[in-house]
Amino acid sequence: MKIYKRENDLVLDIPIEQINIIDTLDCGQCFRFTKTSNNTMTGIAHGRVLSLTQTKNEIVFHDTSQDDFNDIWVNYLDLHTDYNPLKTLLSSDDTLKKALEYAGGIRIVRQDSFEALLSFIISQNNNIPRIKNSINKLCKKFGKNIIDDVYAFPSVDDLHNLSKEDFSDIGLGYRDDYIIDCVNKIKNGELNLENIKNMDIEDARITLRTIKGIGPKVAECALLFGFYRIEAFPIDTWIKKALKYYYPNGFPVQFQDYAGIAQQYIFHYIRTCKDAVPEELKSGKSKNK
Repeated sequence: MKIYKRENDLVLDIPIEQINIIDTLDCGQCFRFTKTSNNTMTGIAHGRVLSLTQTKNEIVFHDTSQDDFNDIWVNYLDLHTDYNPLKTLLSSDDTLKKALEYAGGIRIVRQDSFEALLSFIISQNNNIPRIKNSINKLCKKFGKNIIDDVYAFPSVDDLHNLSKEDFSDIGLGYRDDYIIDCVNKIKNGELNLENIKNMDIEDARITLRTIKGIGPKVAECALLFGFYRIEAFPIDTWIKKALKYYYPNGFPVQFQDYAGIAQQYIFHYIRTCKDAVPEELKSGKSKNK
């Protein structure tokens, strides 16, 4: 991984096939990045503001120090993971091969576990613009100011001892109860986020579902996107259709250790590539009746 300085920026020499920042940061796994031009994403993670511009063979980290790149962004963007062997494995499946040819530069980002957990609680029965708006309001009201009108995601301590009334102007609806319960369980020691990273996946699922309002889908999203449990497999409406259409006999068992990464390729492929989605899939019908 070659990186060099260009004025106040750091430039990473990496082909877009290895990581596509637009596809990675705008595919529904994180909610604090925004596409600010055709090839630039700007957002907040781990208490830092980051603006990235990508060309075919490089990514520019604007106004980024070497220390932040090494200590935060290499891990956040999963740059130390070699995805090539995984892509070779997944490409043995015809559907995944097409998904990889379409958007093989997607990586699973390594988010802060608490932020991801609350973000996917907020995501329930919600669309992405509203999710982003609610999270931004939450950060502005309870998070620490980073610069100008930009705020970090609030910590457990920032949100502890709050009531439903404190959330009333954020627009979370019934989800504020779930956030309060989640924060209380973490604060009183019932829920240890560090333990979830290493415990058996079934135990991790059961543990997360002790939080009020968290069902199978949110638990799987939190595990995959907040704890980097890449064996987790979130199933939303798109994935239900994909499983029915492409995998009527079940998702291939040989991919189960990497099911979450495979799921993200499929999710992005069928959701955004119009030519790849059969009419039966769009309408909810399936060729496999």
